[in-house]
Amino acid sequence: MKRRVDRRLWWLLAGAAAVSLAWLGVTVGLIAVTLEPEARQRMLELLGDRWGLVLLMWLLGMTGIGWGLQRAFDVGVHPWRRLAEEAAVLLTADPPPTLRERGPADVRRVAHLFNELVRQRERWRREVDERVRAAARDIEQEKRRLAALMAELTQSVIVCNLDGRVLLYNNRARLQVRALSQAPQGLGGAELLGLGRSIYTVLDRAVLAHALDELRQRLRKGAAQPSTQFVTATRGGQLLRVQVAPVRLVEEEGRPRDTDPAAMAGFVLVLDNITREYEQAAQQQRLWANLTEAARRAVGNVRAAVEVLQLPDADAALRERLLAVIRDEVVALGDRLHEVAREGLADTTAHAPLEDMLGADVLAVLQRRLAEVPGVQIDVREPDPACWLRVESLGLAHALQRFVQRLAADGGVDRVTLRLAPASGVGPAAHVTLELAWPTARTGAAPCQGWLDSDAEGSAHGTVREVAQRHGGDAWVQDEPAQGLTCLRLLLPAAVPAASVEAPSMVRVESRPEFYDFDLFRVSPAARAWDDVPLTELVYTVFDTETTGLNPSDGDEIIQIGATRIVNGRLLRHESFEQLIDPRRPIPRASIPIHGITPEMVRGQPDITQVLPAFHAFARDTVLVAHNAAFDMRFLQLKERLVGVSFDQPVLDTLLLSAVVHPEQPSHSLDEIAARFGIAVLGRHTALGDALVTAEVFLRLIPLLAQQGIVTLGQARQAAERTYYARLTY
Repeated sequence: MKRRVDRRLWWLLAGAAAVSLAWLGVTVGLIAVTLEPEARQRMLELLGDRWGLVLLMWLLGMTGIGWGLQRAFDVGVHPWRRLAEEAAVLLTADPPPTLRERGPADVRRVAHLFNELVRQRERWRREVDERVRAAARDIEQEKRRLAALMAELTQSVIVCNLDGRVLLYNNRARLQVRALSQAPQGLGGAELLGLGRSIYTVLDRAVLAHALDELRQRLRKGAAQPSTQFVTATRGGQLLRVQVAPVRLVEEEGRPRDTDPAAMAGFVLVLDNITREYEQAAQQQRLWANLTEAARRAVGNVRAAVEVLQLPDADAALRERLLAVIRDEVVALGDRLHEVAREGLADTTAHAPLEDMLGADVLAVLQRRLAEVPGVQIDVREPDPACWLRVESLGLAHALQRFVQRLAADGGVDRVTLRLAPASGVGPAAHVTLELAWPTARTGAAPCQGWLDSDAEGSAHGTVREVAQRHGGDAWVQDEPAQGLTCLRLLLPAAVPAASVEAPSMVRVESRPEFYDFDLFRVSPAARAWDDVPLTELVYTVFDTETTGLNPSDGDEIIQIGATRIVNGRLLRHESFEQLIDPRRPIPRASIPIHGITPEMVRGQPDITQVLPAFHAFARDTVLVAHNAAFDMRFLQLKERLVGVSFDQPVLDTLLLSAVVHPEQPSHSLDEIAARFGIAVLGRHTALGDALVTAEVFLRLIPLLAQQGIVTLGQARQAAERTYYARLTY
């Protein structure tokens, strides 16, 4: 097929024709201008009929030019355009085709390189695909193992993200939630639990939020295996014991590390339905109460019969009747014992541990238990939504149930009210008052006082007062004449969130002022020799000091030196220097919260005369780098004569360099610069910790300096010297 002529070729030919005609016209004109009129006339007469030959030669010349341009396009344009079009196919074709190596030598060479690159890319792609497949197989295997493990667990396990969305659950959890569901049986709890569903359809948001807050506090305290648990009542009236554990964040390469120790990616819930356990314990309590009541009655009857039998004037008929009574009571008691044993009365001597419960849940549990007392109406006052208690709900419910039974039987009370008074006290001493109120007209406080310490025979949990004391509180009955009520009050412990790990003394403060009261920019022969060396080719010692105070001239001393090295643009964390120093003077108490170094820590450590020579050797033949270097260098300089060393190498200050690259920023503190660069700050206000952060900052500053044309050490020093901070003196 005939190839279409490139439009650019026509434009070039048109341009060449115009230029050649203009050149020909100008040439003839110049010749004519230089001739005498007679000569000019003779020239025109000579050309006369020969203008056609001139035009023919011009056409032949343009033809040659056109042929040459076409050849040039064939060699220098068309092969490259073809190569570009064929190469574009490589981006979408799978597998990519091989480019035809044709045309001029340069084009063939480029096509060959394209093919090599494509083959290399495909080879890498196959390797990556194989690794992905291998990783996918490993992940799938891990998923199967996890699924098998979770399937075998006897606990109900649910994994959620921080929004409360379910990411994973086992079959046991599905069955557990099915028991909680109030929907038709066909759903099987699917409306409550499923991947992507909210866990708050099962658990109350406020209850779980409280548990997560407590979990974060434990994480900030550095707990090795942080977890918390609580007991809550579901909408369907079930009691759940829930254990909560964190899912830690996984650090991703290239992503700033989260410095919050309480940061979580989600949480794991372990659910245990204790409703049946609670009911069984209640049943056992009732069995125990019935048994003790029957035994007390039987023993009383037998004792009375024995006392009569001991009388000397008892006739034979009376003795026979009394012996029959004794026999009947013993047989009845034996039958009752066998019945209780058959129903499996368990050991009830152990008391359940105190657990966190929402105040509303405590009242709901008590209301359901007290409602079992016949003829008594139970009213509940809505508690504060933020009220939490640490209670043994079973023992508390049973003790109050027996107390209400006495109120109904002996006091004629047919209506009681449950309520929670606001918490009093702070911290571990915080308590909540649980009140059980009834009309004083029915029975007052006086006859009820004795019930607090009696009537414990039917309860393995003890009397009302014993239950209250087991909670670390007390119980009493009190009349309220103004309201016409009598109240049983129990002082119970409030569930107080863990205190923040950051004590007030550990507030973040700057450990030093920014001052330049010495010549940071002094130039020694050693420093001058390095001024023309690029920053990327130098070796650096990045260091920091911790001191007893801020005034070296007034006697403050170094108590710790930390340093690390940068070589070939790489931070060598394993090549570090860290040493505590005995200052041979007291460490002010006010400075201890800043650096965390106590007198006990430096006692017995080497002094500055031993440490400074070692640090000088560590930093030999390197450029010193520090943040607010004037402060650290001042301490070093004041000890140079004493120790017999001299730090004459150049010094760079990341504070000043930050002011060079970011002149509009309001702050150049180490924390602020690290935050701008997304650098995780660990071990802040420790010498080595600050040195490592400073090194990371310095590595980020070098390419930013290069963008401003600052590539050598001398240029960096000059730029730092021109900053506003370098002119300040404090």
